[in-house]
Amino acid sequence: MSLTSVVFNPIKSHTATVVFSHGLGDSGDGIAPAFLSLSKMLGHVKFIFPNAPSRPITVNGGMIMPAWYDISSLGENIEERNEDEEGMLNSVRGINGIIRDEIDSGIPSNRIVIGGFSQGSAMALLVGLTSEYRFAGIAVLSGYLPLRNKVFKMAAESNKETPIFMAHGVIDAVVPYNFGKLSSELLNSKGYRITFKTYNTLSHSINPDELRDFAQFLKDVIPDE
Repeated sequence: MSLTSVVFNPIKSHTATVVFSHGLGDSGDGIAPAFLSLSKMLGHVKFIFPNAPSRPITVNGGMIMPAWYDISSLGENIEERNEDEEGMLNSVRGINGIIRDEIDSGIPSNRIVIGGFSQGSAMALLVGLTSEYRFAGIAVLSGYLPLRNKVFKMAAESNKETPIFMAHGVIDAVVPYNFGKLSSELLNSKGYRITFKTYNTLSHSINPDELRDFAQFLKDVIPDE
């Protein structure tokens, strides 16, 4: 699966890349403006915002919309969610194609950050944990760990030491806060390097405090060389 993307090219010498995937029903064009200030601040970084393919979404009555995978329910219990493993793995292959293109262009994998918002952040975790490439970092904004009952059997060792930045709003009514918190605790228990940030007034969105923390994470893991 070949994906189209919205790209913010670096304004300085290109030495690092962020691949950041949008949430359900959104697009690269839709989410990219939220990161324009980061792109200007981190002039050595290329930002890539892939576009998910359109597909019917069960929980929305079969409505066709951009999505990395189907969602059949929006339960409060993370353990009870039925997950579209086939759709997820197809999207992993598409995002991996973008990553390979960056590596082929001369950017080493340890100068690439994989991130996302909501559904896109679930993809970032799945890509990061299963990849043979060692990344600079993984960023999870308002998301959760997908395929939690089998993902560790699928995981490679490449990113066991890779910093993972997770951020979630307490009043998120779409992906409940406890989804993110429980996911971070499970990853931590498996030995992954987790930083979990809580935002008491943040709903299912991105705010300046979160962007500031994300920017600092990027400065730490892909500093300007």
